[in-house]
Amino acid sequence: MEISTLLAPEAVFPSLKANSKKQLLQELAERAAKLTGLPERRIFDTLIERERLGTTGMGQGIAIPHGRLAGLPKIVGLFARLESGIEYEAVDGQPVDLVFLLLAPEGAGADHLKALARVSRLLRNQQTCEKLRAATKPEVLFALLTEKSNGANSQAA
Repeated sequence: MEISTLLAPEAVFPSLKANSKKQLLQELAERAAKLTGLPERRIFDTLIERERLGTTGMGQGIAIPHGRLAGLPKIVGLFARLESGIEYEAVDGQPVDLVFLLLAPEGAGADHLKALARVSRLLRNQQTCEKLRAATKPEVLFALLTEKSNGANSQAA
C-alpha cells in the first residue's frame, strides 16, 4: 500500500496550530470533514473513541490517530506538521509535532491495518521525520511523504 493512494496534496497541512490533544483532534476532524464530506462531529467522536482504547502517540514526536467510519468510500489520510509540539500522552511521554490521520471505511479490515503499518514504517524513519520537520511548504511535505513510498528516486507531481 502506497502513501500516495492514501494522501492527497490538499490533505497536507504544514503548520497546524493546536494547544492540546483534544484541540488537535478537533482541527483534524474539521479538515477531514472537508475532504471526505462526512460530518465533522462523527469523525471527532471516532478519533476520541479510539484514543480511549490507548494513545495513538507512537513516540519520537509522532502520532497516528485513526478510526473506521461508515459511509467512507476509501481509506483517507491527512498529514499535519504542528507549529509546536503538544502533550499527547505518547508512549515515550514526548510532545507530538508530526501527525498522520488515517480514516478507513467500516469494513476495511486488513487494508486499514496495512495502511497503518505503511504510515508507521514511513514515520519510524528518523531521516524522513527530520526532513518533514524542516519543510514548511505543503508540496515539499507531500513529496517527502509520497517519494518514500514509491522508491528512492521517484518524483512527486
